[in-house]
Amino acid sequence: MFGIGIAKSLAVTFKHFIETYLDDLKYFPRRYSELALESRQSVRGRGLFTVQYPEQERPVPEAFRFLPFLVYDVQVEGDTTRQVIRCTACGICARVCPPQCIWIVRAQDEKGKPLTAPAEFYIDIDVCMNCGFCAEFCPFDSIVMDHEYKLADYERHVGHIYDLQRLLRPAGYYARIRPAQYAARQAAKREGATKGE
Repeated sequence: MFGIGIAKSLAVTFKHFIETYLDDLKYFPRRYSELALESRQSVRGRGLFTVQYPEQERPVPEAFRFLPFLVYDVQVEGDTTRQVIRCTACGICARVCPPQCIWIVRAQDEKGKPLTAPAEFYIDIDVCMNCGFCAEFCPFDSIVMDHEYKLADYERHVGHIYDLQRLLRPAGYYARIRPAQYAARQAAKREGATKGE
């Protein structure tokens, strides 16, 4: 009984081993080309295949989430362009964050009256658990999960605490890395605007 099960499992392993080299012959001499990578890493691929990192990288799926970033819109007024940060410093993201890695300081005018904009916004990326709650609960679509995961640094206590300027990304970047989500949210905004009129 045990010998038959082991023989079956070894046969499956041997089959994958042979298919690997048959697939190598199919893509010979360019077995590490982009076409080969795309085909071999899909459900059509046979055998085993190693991505030659860092020269090759697997594409990141749209739903992949790593660290959050803040979205800003670019407004053109005459000859000048300015960044309009969507964040209103409401603090919902900081409240729902399980490890409490987000700190927000609300901006104030000359008289000390609070403004609907952040003066400071910090995220400690060593503490962030990449859950995406901040992006999910944000009512203004101002915080989105990024795809950038190569964040090695030599200064842990300096380089791993992201401030407002390091967190800002344009809305075009958001549309590029998450096209389906961006289109759905824009359609929902338009629908909400037409219902409100």
